[in-house]
Amino acid sequence: MKPTPRKSLHAVQVGFYDDPAARSPRQLLDAWPTLVDVADATRRAGIRVSVVQASSHRECLQRDGVSYHFLPFGGAPSAIRQNAALGELFSSLDPDIFHVHGLDFPQELQSLASLAPGVPIILQDHASRPPRIWRRAAWRRGLSVAAGITFCALEQARPFADAGLVRRDTRLYEIPESTSRFSPGDRVEARRLTGLAGEPAVLWVGHLNNNKDPLTVLQGISAAACSLPRLQLYCCFGSAPLLQAVQARIAADPNLHGRVHLLGRVPHDRIEQLMRAADVFVLGSHHEGSGYSLIESLACGLPPVVTDIPSYRSLTGAGAVGMLWPCNDPQALRTALLAMAARADAGMRAAVRAHFDRELSFDALGRKLVALYASVLEHRHDGLGAAARSEGLSRVDAFRGA
Repeated sequence: MKPTPRKSLHAVQVGFYDDPAARSPRQLLDAWPTLVDVADATRRAGIRVSVVQASSHRECLQRDGVSYHFLPFGGAPSAIRQNAALGELFSSLDPDIFHVHGLDFPQELQSLASLAPGVPIILQDHASRPPRIWRRAAWRRGLSVAAGITFCALEQARPFADAGLVRRDTRLYEIPESTSRFSPGDRVEARRLTGLAGEPAVLWVGHLNNNKDPLTVLQGISAAACSLPRLQLYCCFGSAPLLQAVQARIAADPNLHGRVHLLGRVPHDRIEQLMRAADVFVLGSHHEGSGYSLIESLACGLPPVVTDIPSYRSLTGAGAVGMLWPCNDPQALRTALLAMAARADAGMRAAVRAHFDRELSFDALGRKLVALYASVLEHRHDGLGAAARSEGLSRVDAFRGA
């Protein structure tokens, strides 16, 4: 008698966040690239992937071999347990593992565990922060159902460990939050299409807010311009609570006036062309859960000069590509810009893209996620599986000096 073939691993990726704009499922697949890209990367690694997403709509879509199930999860966490359609869907999907986006849903996580007992749950951080003290007991109960948690940088787990929100045996992983479909292109043609000029042409893609710290970046640009008189800065941004302060700073500084171009909100496909045309990518963030625009710049082979924060260290290989500078230090930014301008060439762009291919591409992200799934499932059998050991498993104990 032939042995019964083992079914392929099936990961169900779950999103509890319900779009407040109540957009249609097709609109969300376009508006939330991470929802699609993480699923697609995992699917490319050779396993079956389904996505279950909270929505005010009810629809099932197929895209590139992934099933996307949109349905109402109910207006309260307790309603998840009472949602017959959701329970039936999970039963029909028969998942081997749940991959939940976000840490901010402790009650929903408990409901999920009760709907599908025995199915391991791993969580992926999306810039969450520990809650205030009076909410920590609920978070502790919710996160206790997790078999593993992924962060862009392991250091980002420290606040959760210090607050006692995760069990000592919860396994922590360092995995990028997403990837990008951007690619390198001809710089000369990209400059023709975008109108970018400057030697170097420096590109900013980020909100104009206190966290991104555009005022410190402008101060560093001004200082660097004394040694780089042909430097030009182009700023793409969405929300801009500091716009007036930025405009005032540019108007008051002769080194910035005529050198800084505020492009505002730019279509996503044009961002790719701007990254192909620019010489340096810059941001002054004080903290980030990941860094989507940084990932996109690396995909285009655009060397970054970004702040030395945990997620940026992780994404750049601790500065192996690009340069890192301390937050709120314009003179350090000036030094980094001068050094980068002296080094930037086609060879550096190729090295940046090679780093992206190795660590952040669809193939790389898929391999890391499938290895995570395998390690969690293997852990159930031997306590700490070979897959986990090979992936450099880290525990909460590392942040407690154990």
